[in-house]
Amino acid sequence: MTGRTGEIYRIDWLPGTDILHGTCHCGREHTAQDPVEMWEWMLAHPQGHEPRHEPRGNSS
Repeated sequence: MTGRTGEIYRIDWLPGTDILHGTCHCGREHTAQDPVEMWEWMLAHPQGHEPRHEPRGNSS
């Protein structure tokens, strides 16, 4: 799914389970069995989860 501003949201079903694995445009991940819970988590961005900040190396 693509959001209003071009963000990409991805939800995968884990075969053999009732588990959904979601990845938000900010890189955060979440698992849930309830599709409604998954979409609420995704669409609550940035409320409900914060973007993951990757450490940057020293560029000196």
